[in-house]
Amino acid sequence: MPRRVKDFIEISEYTSLDDLIRFLETIRETLPANSEPELKIRGDEIFGRRLTISFLRELTAEEASREARYADESLPEPDDSIEQLRKKLDKVPFRGAARRP
Repeated sequence: MPRRVKDFIEISEYTSLDDLIRFLETIRETLPANSEPELKIRGDEIFGRRLTISFLRELTAEEASREARYADESLPEPDDSIEQLRKKLDKVPFRGAARRP
């Protein structure tokens, strides 16, 4: 199953209503099936507010080739010496902090 990533489209607060409606219709028509789009208002009074549309999409060919390149690198095998060290440390007696009367 191909991996999907979350992508974002932001619309500034300085957009006319007609432009916003046309823009949202265009986005709705061009989104892939099963993209699970969400619309949120983000920001604050200081930095401004934006409409943010998030949706899921398939990886592009370039993104998939990069991911495949790094996914092929095998992870190092677990080292038995670490497990042996853990067992030794489990045998060390623990002396808690001295209790105050």
